[in-house]
Amino acid sequence: MINRILIRIKVIQTLYSFLLVEKQFSIESNPSAPTKEKRFTYSLYLDMLVLLIKLSREVERRRGEYPLAGTRFISRLLMDERVKSLMTRYSSEPFPFDGIVEGLARAVKDSGVYKSFLKDLDRDVPAAEEMVWTNLLNMVVMPSPLLTAVIPDRVNYTMKGVETMQGMLNRTFSNFLASQDNVDEVSRALDKSLDKARELYFRLLMIPVELTAMQERRLDDRRHRHLRTEEDMNPNMRFVENQVARLIRESPAVNAYISKNKVEWMPDDHLLMDTLLKAVVESDIYKEYMAAPSADLHDDCELWRHLFRKVIFPNPVLLETLEEKSVFWNDDIDIMGTFVVKTLRRIEEKEGGDFILDKYKDEEDAAFGRQLLYSVLRNKETYRRYVDEALDGANWDKERLAFMDVVVLISAIGEILNFPKIPLTVSVNEYIELAKCYSTAKSGTFVHGILGAVITRLQKENILHKH
Repeated sequence: MINRILIRIKVIQTLYSFLLVEKQFSIESNPSAPTKEKRFTYSLYLDMLVLLIKLSREVERRRGEYPLAGTRFISRLLMDERVKSLMTRYSSEPFPFDGIVEGLARAVKDSGVYKSFLKDLDRDVPAAEEMVWTNLLNMVVMPSPLLTAVIPDRVNYTMKGVETMQGMLNRTFSNFLASQDNVDEVSRALDKSLDKARELYFRLLMIPVELTAMQERRLDDRRHRHLRTEEDMNPNMRFVENQVARLIRESPAVNAYISKNKVEWMPDDHLLMDTLLKAVVESDIYKEYMAAPSADLHDDCELWRHLFRKVIFPNPVLLETLEEKSVFWNDDIDIMGTFVVKTLRRIEEKEGGDFILDKYKDEEDAAFGRQLLYSVLRNKETYRRYVDEALDGANWDKERLAFMDVVVLISAIGEILNFPKIPLTVSVNEYIELAKCYSTAKSGTFVHGILGAVITRLQKENILHKH
């Protein structure tokens, strides 16, 4: 019942809310009014960051596999403009630690820290990379004789400067960890959002029950008023007695959900139901149904299908009420409304049997949202780097980039890279449409262009194998 279109929407909404307010990570700033010692310390600090990047690219587990290079810390470092500048500089001139990179890489590879990290990766431990660089720095890299032998040769060397630099690196690790997502927290937010969509489905299904009950009370009141007409005494009960409302009201699945989740419209939403009932009774759909010589289950289902589509869903009071109850429901109503109409067809087909739609079509759909969310959270720095490099290639001003476009793009990249069964064109088209709906007027075209550039690059680098 909750399909992948809606799941993608919920993932993007959840990511947008989280990433918009997450603490931003940055490396230490150059000290103001630096002394010789401070200049030495900061220069060493920057070079140590570059050294960690070089080590990540040197430590190979198996042919073509460099797990340290794929950690989020390294990915985020590579996005920093100061680090980028240094990497560019050292591509054309010698790096001060070039002579020890290979030896340090062997020490890292043989260390217990690295072996433990690999074991956690193999077991798919979510926090596998959280502390690996802190531990490698303090337990392997800094104590290494290779490093301690070359640092004293630097200009303005002091032992105090080295100690200060190590403290700066540890603060950098701490700041990075503090800026990272709480996966459990974000996952819970996604689950809650999907549960609210499910709640909307049941709320919409209960509207026929509420409206028929309200109409029955009104007809009964007319029977007992002082001045009664023949119509008051013998009202047309076809609408009140329609089978759809009765079957929904008696459904074990509906009653179990409502009881467990304490879902109800009345009495708080009396104005909404009054408005909807008035609109229903005044509609041609209702009048034609009431005037027909007879009605069966098919007619009852047709009545509610037409009422939902043409009277209930477009009603502005319904939309206002939904918005008050949940900020996401106006986004959900089109999809949930489709499933309500589908449920009405099932009522007819199953002649009142088990007609409630399952929450998900299958186990793959049930896992899709969380897997997509995790893939983006784990790799958001890498995916953002792909986007930034595509922007550079297109000469696009990054300052003009809408944040929602960023979220849509990194989500699309996450799906393209991690879900091989989903055709590439399906993923691309879905996210183009999402960009059109949730970002700016030109976002669809923009996302199409940037995503195309990223896909071409990933295919050339043999990272993406779908075509």
